[in-house]
Amino acid sequence: MLSIRPATANDALLLKTLIYELATYERLDHETIVTEEDILRDGFGPNPKFRALIAEWNGETAGYALYFEFYSTFQGRSGLYLEDIYVRPELRKKGIGKDLLARVAKVAWDEDYFCLRWEVLDWNKPAIDFYKNLGATFLDEWKAVCLIGDALQAATSKP
Repeated sequence: MLSIRPATANDALLLKTLIYELATYERLDHETIVTEEDILRDGFGPNPKFRALIAEWNGETAGYALYFEFYSTFQGRSGLYLEDIYVRPELRKKGIGKDLLARVAKVAWDEDYFCLRWEVLDWNKPAIDFYKNLGATFLDEWKAVCLIGDALQAATSKP
């Protein structure tokens, strides 16, 4: 049986573990440095920067979703960004991912956000097929852009 609940500060270590599992699956574990303290500070401190849900299957941790608000100047209102959605491999194909996504979508709908947005790696065919089956719109004309590390620092100085 599936249950989905909001994450609490007591889940910080569990979230860190699940984030590392997702990073390994996405072949990005070499870039992953998040700590339990980061999660406690940013998810459960005085100014939370994200919310998360924990999925459990028959009492066993099955996965999580982590999301946060962003603002659209074109829409003149906020949307929700789904940073992570992850189901442990041995518990996939049970509808857990679909239910996690449905719960985040319900938050977006109930709290009057204009959309729920996320990204998927171009090689992740199972996820792409999953999202297509849900009727998601792919924004192929948009390219994700990121300044990180040295490039971010370099962008702070005048030429």
